[in-house]
Amino acid sequence: MKTKNTKEALLVLFEKNKGRFFSGEEIAETLSVSRAAVWKAVKSLREDGYAIEALKGKGYSLSPDTDIVSAQGMAKYLKSGLDLDLVVFDEVTSTNTLLKERAAAGAEEGTVIIANSQTGGKGRMGRSFYSPLNTGLYISILLRPDSMPAQEALKITTMSAVAACRAIETVLLPEDERPQIKWVNDIFYHGKKVVGILTEASMSMENGNLEYAVPGIGFNVYTPEGGFPDELKEIAGAILPDRVPDAKNRIAAEFLNHFFAIYRSEDHGDYAAEYKKRSLVLGKNVDVIPTGGGKTRRAKVLDITEDCGLLVEFKDGTKEVLSSGEVSVRPEK
Repeated sequence: MKTKNTKEALLVLFEKNKGRFFSGEEIAETLSVSRAAVWKAVKSLREDGYAIEALKGKGYSLSPDTDIVSAQGMAKYLKSGLDLDLVVFDEVTSTNTLLKERAAAGAEEGTVIIANSQTGGKGRMGRSFYSPLNTGLYISILLRPDSMPAQEALKITTMSAVAACRAIETVLLPEDERPQIKWVNDIFYHGKKVVGILTEASMSMENGNLEYAVPGIGFNVYTPEGGFPDELKEIAGAILPDRVPDAKNRIAAEFLNHFFAIYRSEDHGDYAAEYKKRSLVLGKNVDVIPTGGGKTRRAKVLDITEDCGLLVEFKDGTKEVLSSGEVSVRPEK
């Protein structure tokens, strides 16, 4: 067994038995490797940030307080039968960019790239997405929808939003405030943005359907050391105030569980009703910002349609269902 595979196998063993000590001999026998290979794998995991305790006469143990996302760590929480190709990186430029490259090279639906940080994270409207190391969770999923018209790509973003809310609730106390959705792609918690979603896609010129879609989801799990940058601190927040053991693995796995349950169900289930119930903008006065810029218009949100479009009424009395663009909630006077 190669050292890399030994490391991965050891992490599986540790993740399934956090806090339990294994002697070097027991690990070597379980993994069918040498004691030297075990030592090298432990050393490599420690270099990756894993808190592995070593006690004479007891062996090695992975701390129960560890909160590092990994394919092995997520496996404990993923539903059986959810066949995904999980690829985890410590740092990438952008999970969406990397996954689109793999999509163009023929990667299959269900390929998932997850990173602990991004140096070039992307947001909507050409903005950047702040993606610092160790405090966030950045996930991109490759989808190849069967006969989905390009104009229905909004559904993928809204499915992701509902799945993200459900995932966040797995690490919150039952009495905590529920996460809410600001149309179309932001999740707010306690009045702060804690999740951003960007769906990118490739369209077939022959039939107008999607060749593939890549929803990218960025979770602010914890507040970065020193706080958020000045330009973000008024709007950005974190899901958890303090470190919670295995929170990242749980959030990532539950997001994937819920997303694919919606995406693969007949007619995608009734997620749109939940999307509407979680709306932060329903009945509110907003500024409508068109895709690609342009003049901002004031409107009131009247409803959210079954397709998760936003029905608004402008000041001149005209009504429109928005399927793209962005809205900003206006302060109540």
